[in-house]
Amino acid sequence: MTIHVGIIGFGLSGSVFHAPIIETIKEFSLKTVVSSDANKVHQRYPHVSVVSDVDQLFSDAEIDLVVISSPNVTHYEYARKAIEAGKHVVVEKPFTVTSQEAEQLIALAKQHGVVLTVYQNRRWDNDFLTIQKLISGGTLGRLSVYEAHFDRYRPEVRNRWREKEGPGSGMLYDLGAHLIDQALTLFGKPKTIWADLRAEREGAEAIDYFHLVFGYDHMRVILHSGSLVRQQGPRFVLHGTKGSYIKFGMDPQEDQLRQGKAPGDLGWGEDKRELYGQLTTEIGGLTVESRVETVPGRYETFYQGVAEAIMIGKTAPVTAEEARDTIRMIEYALQSHQEGRVISVS
Repeated sequence: MTIHVGIIGFGLSGSVFHAPIIETIKEFSLKTVVSSDANKVHQRYPHVSVVSDVDQLFSDAEIDLVVISSPNVTHYEYARKAIEAGKHVVVEKPFTVTSQEAEQLIALAKQHGVVLTVYQNRRWDNDFLTIQKLISGGTLGRLSVYEAHFDRYRPEVRNRWREKEGPGSGMLYDLGAHLIDQALTLFGKPKTIWADLRAEREGAEAIDYFHLVFGYDHMRVILHSGSLVRQQGPRFVLHGTKGSYIKFGMDPQEDQLRQGKAPGDLGWGEDKRELYGQLTTEIGGLTVESRVETVPGRYETFYQGVAEAIMIGKTAPVTAEEARDTIRMIEYALQSHQEGRVISVS
Protein backbone atom coordinates (compact mmCIF):
# COMPACT_ATOMS: atom_id res chain seq x y z
CA MET A 1 0.00 0.00 0.00
CA THR A 2 1.21 3.48 -0.87
CA ILE A 3 -0.05 6.47 1.11
CA HIS A 4 -0.50 9.45 -1.20
CA VAL A 5 0.26 12.72 0.57
CA GLY A 6 -0.83 16.30 -0.02
CA ILE A 7 0.77 19.26 1.75
CA ILE A 8 -0.96 22.58 2.36
CA GLY A 9 1.67 25.33 2.40
CA PHE A 10 5.27 25.31 1.20
CA GLY A 11 6.89 27.90 3.44
CA LEU A 12 9.50 27.00 6.05
CA SER A 13 7.32 24.32 7.63
CA GLY A 14 6.18 22.54 4.49
CA SER A 15 9.42 22.80 2.52
CA VAL A 16 11.90 22.13 5.34
CA PHE A 17 10.22 20.11 8.09
CA HIS A 18 7.68 18.01 6.19
CA ALA A 19 8.37 17.35 2.50
CA PRO A 20 12.03 16.20 2.85
CA ILE A 21 11.17 13.71 5.58
CA ILE A 22 8.00 12.46 3.87
CA GLU A 23 10.15 11.72 0.81
CA THR A 24 12.34 9.35 2.86
CA ILE A 25 9.47 7.20 4.15
CA LYS A 26 8.92 4.30 1.76
CA GLU A 27 5.20 4.03 2.50
CA PHE A 28 4.58 7.63 1.39
CA SER A 29 4.34 9.25 -2.02
CA LEU A 30 4.21 13.04 -2.10
CA LYS A 31 1.59 13.76 -4.76
CA THR A 32 0.32 17.34 -4.40
CA VAL A 33 1.28 20.62 -2.77
CA VAL A 34 -1.03 23.58 -2.27
CA SER A 35 1.10 26.65 -2.95
CA SER A 36 1.05 29.97 -4.77
CA ASP A 37 4.65 29.39 -5.90
CA ALA A 38 4.75 26.39 -8.22
CA ASN A 39 8.34 27.13 -9.29
CA LYS A 40 9.60 26.81 -5.71
CA VAL A 41 7.93 23.42 -5.34
CA HIS A 42 9.08 22.09 -8.73
CA GLN A 43 12.70 23.09 -8.10
CA ARG A 44 12.77 20.48 -5.36
CA TYR A 45 10.05 18.08 -6.47
CA PRO A 46 9.42 18.22 -10.24
CA HIS A 47 7.16 15.16 -10.06
CA VAL A 48 4.69 16.80 -7.64
CA SER A 49 1.52 18.54 -8.83
CA VAL A 50 0.89 22.05 -7.49
CA VAL A 51 -2.59 23.50 -6.94
CA SER A 52 -3.59 26.89 -5.60
CA ASP A 53 -6.88 25.97 -3.90
CA VAL A 54 -7.12 23.74 -0.81
CA ASP A 55 -10.48 22.42 -1.98
CA GLN A 56 -8.75 20.84 -4.98
CA LEU A 57 -6.71 18.81 -2.51
CA PHE A 58 -9.69 17.76 -0.40
CA SER A 59 -11.65 16.64 -3.49
CA ASP A 60 -8.79 14.52 -4.87
CA ALA A 61 -9.84 10.92 -4.25
CA GLU A 62 -6.22 9.71 -4.54
CA ILE A 63 -5.01 11.76 -1.57
CA ASP A 64 -4.91 9.68 1.62
CA LEU A 65 -3.06 12.02 3.99
CA VAL A 66 -3.24 15.81 4.24
CA VAL A 67 -0.40 17.70 5.96
CA ILE A 68 -1.43 21.17 7.13
CA SER A 69 1.54 23.54 7.33
CA SER A 70 -0.32 26.81 6.81
CA PRO A 71 -0.77 29.73 9.29
CA ASN A 72 -2.10 28.76 12.72
CA VAL A 73 -5.52 30.39 12.29
CA THR A 74 -6.24 28.08 9.33
CA HIS A 75 -5.46 24.82 11.13
CA TYR A 76 -8.95 24.17 12.47
CA GLU A 77 -10.83 24.92 9.25
CA TYR A 78 -8.47 23.01 6.98
CA ALA A 79 -8.32 20.02 9.32
CA ARG A 80 -12.12 19.98 9.56
CA LYS A 81 -12.50 19.97 5.79
CA ALA A 82 -9.85 17.28 5.34
CA ILE A 83 -11.44 15.01 7.93
CA GLU A 84 -14.91 15.48 6.43
CA ALA A 85 -13.39 14.49 3.07
CA GLY A 86 -12.18 11.23 4.66
CA LYS A 87 -8.49 12.13 4.76
CA HIS A 88 -6.00 11.31 7.48
CA VAL A 89 -4.49 14.52 8.85
CA VAL A 90 -1.16 15.78 10.18
CA VAL A 91 -1.37 19.30 11.59
CA GLU A 92 1.76 21.38 12.12
CA LYS A 93 2.04 22.56 15.70
CA PRO A 94 0.29 24.31 17.35
CA PHE A 95 -2.69 22.00 16.82
CA THR A 96 -5.34 24.73 16.96
CA VAL A 97 -5.78 28.20 18.46
CA THR A 98 -8.21 27.01 21.17
CA SER A 99 -8.73 23.74 23.02
CA GLN A 100 -12.41 23.86 22.06
CA GLU A 101 -11.42 23.69 18.39
CA ALA A 102 -9.13 20.77 19.23
CA GLU A 103 -11.97 18.91 20.96
CA GLN A 104 -14.21 19.35 17.93
CA LEU A 105 -11.57 17.96 15.59
CA ILE A 106 -10.91 14.98 17.86
CA ALA A 107 -14.60 14.10 17.89
CA LEU A 108 -14.87 14.57 14.13
CA ALA A 109 -11.84 12.34 13.42
CA LYS A 110 -13.33 9.56 15.54
CA GLN A 111 -16.64 9.94 13.73
CA HIS A 112 -14.97 9.57 10.32
CA GLY A 113 -12.47 6.91 11.41
CA VAL A 114 -9.33 8.77 10.32
CA VAL A 115 -5.94 9.34 11.93
CA LEU A 116 -5.47 12.84 13.36
CA THR A 117 -2.06 13.79 14.71
CA VAL A 118 0.12 16.87 15.30
CA TYR A 119 3.73 17.43 14.27
CA GLN A 120 5.45 17.89 17.63
CA ASN A 121 8.83 17.04 16.10
CA ARG A 122 10.88 18.32 19.05
CA ARG A 123 10.05 15.11 20.91
CA TRP A 124 12.72 13.63 18.65
CA ASP A 125 15.41 16.26 19.25
CA ASN A 126 18.69 14.63 20.27
CA ASP A 127 18.93 16.49 23.58
CA PHE A 128 15.35 15.67 24.57
CA LEU A 129 15.83 11.97 23.76
CA THR A 130 18.94 12.02 25.97
CA ILE A 131 17.03 13.63 28.83
CA GLN A 132 14.27 11.02 28.54
CA LYS A 133 16.93 8.31 28.82
CA LEU A 134 18.52 9.90 31.90
CA ILE A 135 15.19 10.38 33.67
CA SER A 136 13.83 6.92 32.88
CA GLY A 137 17.11 5.38 34.06
CA GLY A 138 16.96 7.20 37.39
CA THR A 139 20.38 8.79 36.84
CA LEU A 140 19.36 12.09 38.47
CA GLY A 141 17.17 10.61 41.19
CA ARG A 142 13.98 12.49 42.03
CA LEU A 143 13.93 15.66 39.98
CA SER A 144 13.52 18.99 41.74
CA VAL A 145 14.02 21.41 38.84
CA TYR A 146 13.63 20.98 35.08
CA GLU A 147 14.45 24.09 33.05
CA ALA A 148 14.19 24.32 29.27
CA HIS A 149 15.09 27.30 27.08
CA PHE A 150 14.31 28.08 23.45
CA ASP A 151 15.97 31.47 23.10
CA ARG A 152 16.82 33.51 20.01
CA TYR A 153 18.49 36.76 19.08
CA ARG A 154 16.15 38.48 16.63
CA PRO A 155 16.09 42.17 17.57
CA GLU A 156 14.25 43.22 14.42
CA VAL A 157 10.53 42.55 14.18
CA ARG A 158 9.74 40.82 10.89
CA ASN A 159 6.74 41.43 8.66
CA ARG A 160 5.21 37.97 8.86
CA TRP A 161 2.04 36.49 10.28
CA ARG A 162 3.77 34.84 13.26
CA GLU A 163 4.75 38.27 14.58
CA LYS A 164 1.47 40.06 13.89
CA GLU A 165 -1.11 40.61 16.62
CA GLY A 166 -3.91 38.07 16.37
CA PRO A 167 -5.19 34.65 17.47
CA GLY A 168 -2.51 31.96 17.53
CA SER A 169 0.40 34.28 16.77
CA GLY A 170 3.45 34.97 18.91
CA MET A 171 6.17 32.98 20.59
CA LEU A 172 3.94 31.18 23.10
CA TYR A 173 2.08 29.34 20.33
CA ASP A 174 5.24 28.88 18.27
CA LEU A 175 8.16 27.82 20.48
CA GLY A 176 6.02 27.48 23.58
CA ALA A 177 4.08 24.63 21.98
CA HIS A 178 7.37 22.70 21.67
CA LEU A 179 8.54 23.24 25.25
CA ILE A 180 5.11 22.56 26.74
CA ASP A 181 4.69 19.35 24.74
CA GLN A 182 8.10 18.13 25.90
CA ALA A 183 7.24 18.85 29.55
CA LEU A 184 3.88 17.10 29.33
CA THR A 185 5.52 14.12 27.62
CA LEU A 186 7.95 13.76 30.52
CA PHE A 187 5.80 14.64 33.52
CA GLY A 188 2.13 14.81 32.56
CA LYS A 189 -0.12 17.72 33.44
CA PRO A 190 1.07 20.11 36.19
CA LYS A 191 -1.03 21.11 39.17
CA THR A 192 -0.42 24.85 38.72
CA ILE A 193 0.78 27.28 36.05
CA TRP A 194 2.24 30.77 36.42
CA ALA A 195 3.16 32.82 33.36
CA ASP A 196 4.96 36.05 32.55
CA LEU A 197 4.36 37.10 28.93
CA ARG A 198 5.45 40.23 27.12
CA ALA A 199 6.46 41.90 23.87
CA GLU A 200 10.09 42.74 24.65
CA ARG A 201 11.26 44.09 21.29
CA GLU A 202 10.56 47.61 20.13
CA GLY A 203 7.62 47.54 17.73
CA ALA A 204 6.60 43.99 18.62
CA GLU A 205 2.87 43.29 18.26
CA ALA A 206 2.79 39.71 19.50
CA ILE A 207 4.26 37.89 22.50
CA ASP A 208 7.99 37.41 21.89
CA TYR A 209 9.02 36.52 25.45
CA PHE A 210 7.57 34.01 27.89
CA HIS A 211 8.53 32.58 31.24
CA LEU A 212 6.34 29.73 32.49
CA VAL A 213 6.49 27.88 35.79
CA PHE A 214 4.64 24.56 36.00
CA GLY A 215 4.05 23.32 39.52
CA TYR A 216 4.20 19.62 40.39
CA ASP A 217 4.19 18.02 43.85
CA HIS A 218 7.96 17.95 44.39
CA MET A 219 9.23 19.68 41.28
CA ARG A 220 9.12 22.89 39.28
CA VAL A 221 9.29 22.99 35.49
CA ILE A 222 10.56 26.29 34.04
CA LEU A 223 10.00 26.97 30.34
CA HIS A 224 11.54 30.11 28.89
CA SER A 225 11.97 31.88 25.58
CA GLY A 226 13.30 35.32 24.71
CA SER A 227 14.00 37.17 21.46
CA LEU A 228 16.93 39.28 22.69
CA VAL A 229 19.31 36.58 23.90
CA ARG A 230 22.61 37.45 22.23
CA GLN A 231 24.64 35.04 24.37
CA GLN A 232 22.95 31.67 24.64
CA GLY A 233 22.89 29.93 27.99
CA PRO A 234 22.11 26.26 28.61
CA ARG A 235 19.30 24.69 26.60
CA PHE A 236 18.39 22.36 29.48
CA VAL A 237 19.18 22.39 33.19
CA LEU A 238 18.03 19.50 35.39
CA HIS A 239 18.66 19.09 39.13
CA GLY A 240 17.73 16.01 41.13
CA THR A 241 18.54 14.20 44.35
CA LYS A 242 21.36 12.24 42.69
CA GLY A 243 22.87 14.88 40.46
CA SER A 244 22.57 17.57 37.80
CA TYR A 245 22.60 17.61 34.00
CA ILE A 246 23.34 20.73 31.93
CA LYS A 247 23.12 20.78 28.15
CA PHE A 248 24.15 23.53 25.73
CA GLY A 249 23.46 23.78 22.01
CA MET A 250 20.58 22.95 19.66
CA ASP A 251 19.64 19.73 17.95
CA PRO A 252 21.12 19.90 14.40
CA GLN A 253 18.21 18.45 12.41
CA GLU A 254 16.60 21.78 11.50
CA ASP A 255 19.91 23.15 10.18
CA GLN A 256 20.58 19.89 8.36
CA LEU A 257 17.17 20.04 6.67
CA ARG A 258 17.80 23.65 5.64
CA GLN A 259 21.08 22.49 4.07
CA GLY A 260 19.25 19.88 1.99
CA LYS A 261 20.17 16.89 4.11
CA ALA A 262 17.68 14.21 5.10
CA PRO A 263 17.32 11.17 7.39
CA GLY A 264 19.87 8.53 6.49
CA ASP A 265 22.56 11.02 5.52
CA LEU A 266 25.93 10.84 7.26
CA GLY A 267 25.77 12.50 10.68
CA TRP A 268 22.00 12.92 10.66
CA GLY A 269 20.78 14.07 14.10
CA GLU A 270 24.21 13.58 15.69
CA ASP A 271 25.56 16.05 18.23
CA LYS A 272 28.99 17.62 18.26
CA ARG A 273 31.18 16.05 20.92
CA GLU A 274 31.89 19.44 22.52
CA LEU A 275 28.12 19.88 23.06
CA TYR A 276 27.61 16.65 24.98
CA GLY A 277 25.76 17.44 28.20
CA GLN A 278 27.58 17.61 31.55
CA LEU A 279 26.45 15.22 34.27
CA THR A 280 27.51 15.95 37.86
CA THR A 281 26.93 13.23 40.48
CA GLU A 282 28.42 12.04 43.74
CA ILE A 283 30.12 8.69 44.17
CA GLY A 284 31.56 7.64 47.52
CA GLY A 285 31.51 11.21 48.81
CA LEU A 286 33.37 12.49 45.75
CA THR A 287 31.91 14.82 43.13
CA VAL A 288 32.19 13.26 39.70
CA GLU A 289 31.72 15.16 36.45
CA SER A 290 31.30 13.40 33.11
CA ARG A 291 30.07 14.03 29.60
CA VAL A 292 26.98 12.18 28.41
CA GLU A 293 26.97 11.22 24.74
CA THR A 294 23.88 12.68 23.10
CA VAL A 295 21.38 10.23 21.62
CA PRO A 296 21.02 10.97 17.86
CA GLY A 297 17.88 12.88 16.92
CA ARG A 298 15.33 11.30 14.59
CA TYR A 299 12.48 13.41 13.21
CA GLU A 300 11.69 10.61 10.78
CA THR A 301 10.27 8.57 13.69
CA PHE A 302 7.17 10.77 13.62
CA TYR A 303 6.27 10.01 10.01
CA GLN A 304 7.18 6.35 10.37
CA GLY A 305 4.66 6.28 13.20
CA VAL A 306 2.04 8.04 11.07
CA ALA A 307 2.45 5.39 8.37
CA GLU A 308 1.97 2.63 10.93
CA ALA A 309 -1.08 4.35 12.40
CA ILE A 310 -2.70 4.53 8.95
CA MET A 311 -1.68 1.10 7.70
CA ILE A 312 -1.94 -1.15 10.76
CA GLY A 313 -3.88 0.90 13.28
CA LYS A 314 -1.10 1.71 15.72
CA THR A 315 -1.52 4.69 18.04
CA ALA A 316 -0.38 7.91 16.39
CA PRO A 317 3.10 9.09 17.46
CA VAL A 318 1.48 12.24 18.91
CA THR A 319 -2.16 11.77 19.84
CA ALA A 320 -4.61 14.56 19.15
CA GLU A 321 -5.53 14.48 22.84
CA GLU A 322 -1.91 15.16 23.81
CA ALA A 323 -1.78 18.06 21.37
CA ARG A 324 -5.06 19.41 22.77
CA ASP A 325 -3.55 19.37 26.27
CA THR A 326 -0.67 21.54 25.02
CA ILE A 327 -3.17 24.11 23.76
CA ARG A 328 -4.97 23.96 27.08
CA MET A 329 -1.71 24.77 28.90
CA ILE A 330 -1.24 27.77 26.59
CA GLU A 331 -4.72 28.94 27.53
CA TYR A 332 -3.89 28.58 31.23
CA ALA A 333 -0.68 30.58 30.68
CA LEU A 334 -2.61 33.38 28.95
CA GLN A 335 -5.11 33.40 31.82
CA SER A 336 -2.32 33.48 34.41
CA HIS A 337 -0.69 36.46 32.74
CA GLN A 338 -3.94 38.36 32.28
CA GLU A 339 -5.03 37.81 35.89
CA GLY A 340 -1.57 38.10 37.44
CA ARG A 341 -1.86 34.93 39.49
CA VAL A 342 -1.04 31.26 39.72
CA ILE A 343 -3.71 29.15 37.97
CA SER A 344 -4.79 25.74 39.26
CA VAL A 345 -4.98 23.14 36.49
CA SER A 346 -8.22 21.18 36.59
